[in-house]
Parts: sequence; structure tokens; C-alpha cells
Amino acid sequence: MKLHYAPGTISIAVAIALHEAGLDFEAIRVDLKTGAQTQPAYHRINPKGRVPALETGAGILTETGAILDYIAAIAPAAGLKPQDPFQAARLRSVMYYLASTMHVNHAHRMRASRWADSADAQEDMRAKVPETMADSCAYIEQHCLAGPFIAGDRITVADPYLYVICTWLEGDGVDVKDYPRLAAFCDAMAARPSVQAVRAAGMLR
Repeated sequence: MKLHYAPGTISIAVAIALHEAGLDFEAIRVDLKTGAQTQPAYHRINPKGRVPALETGAGILTETGAILDYIAAIAPAAGLKPQDPFQAARLRSVMYYLASTMHVNHAHRMRASRWADSADAQEDMRAKVPETMADSCAYIEQHCLAGPFIAGDRITVADPYLYVICTWLEGDGVDVKDYPRLAAFCDAMAARPSVQAVRAAGMLR
């Protein structure tokens, strides 16, 4: 498999999950600063011009949550998704929240132009980020962590997703130490060999 990624982006959640699953992959860096994601060569891989994209023997997958679901499905021995249907759905509900709300909150700081043309409107969106990200942290703290990890004592594919978003918090004006359970989660994730591997590869700050 080939993972198209950019350092520090949500695509690194996929790299962490691939390590957790024990799956071999080739990491291909997409240089966002030079606009590689806007070029025809990358659009042939992902016409949305975003990362991640995962090339598999069956085709190319995009969207972080879908790729994480795929990793859990093809590496069942790694136990990265609960077998119980309700618990599996709960896991997906957390990932959908991360994708639809928390990630979007963060994106308002750096990519407000996606949603507004007015400079004043964009600045309002950026100014709101510390508040909305803090609200998301509070929600995660109170409702999403069933133990050290999202599903309890065992890591699942949702945890790399949340962890990578948490690495953005300082830049978003949020101190994770204000959320003790979330801070403990971050410490637990940082200690994992999968996270250490992506850091050593320069994929994560």
C-alpha cells in the first residue's frame, strides 16, 4: 500500500493506524507548501486535492474515517475495532464528530477562505477557533473517553484520529492540560511505538 500524506495533517492518523495494524506501507509525501495537491498528477490520485489517500490493491481510498475503517477490517487480529455492533457504531460516532466538527473547528484558523470571502468574516472565524476547539475538548473529555482510550483499555482506529487533532491544540490556543482525561490520553498515545515511529520519520511534530 501507498499512503499519500503531509506532515502534521490528519493523514498521519492513517500512518499511526497502519503501524498499529502491523501493515507495511510506502509513505509518499505531498508537499502542500508548493501546491503539489493542486496539480493534475495528484488529482489523478485524489481529485479532491487533499490528504490522506491510500493506494491499495483494490483501488484508492480517501477520507480519513473510511481509510481507518478499512485498516481495521483488513487487519482483524490487531483488534482495532470492537466486535460488538453497538460499540463499533459508538466508535464511528466519535470519528464522525472529529471529522464533521472538531477538524472543521481547527480548519477555520488556517483555511477560513473555504467558507467565507470577506476578510472580516475570515478573521471572525479565526478568532472563534480557541473557543470552538475548547468546546470540542470538553465534549471529548466528558463523553468520548471510556478509559485511557476511546473504547476503554484497548486502542482502536479512532484513537490516532483524536491524537493527531490534539497535536493541533496548542496552535489553536487551547491547553490540553485543562482537560485531565484528554491530557492522559495524549500521554498514553505519545508513548506508543506507532506514534514514536511516525515522529522518527518526520511525519508528526
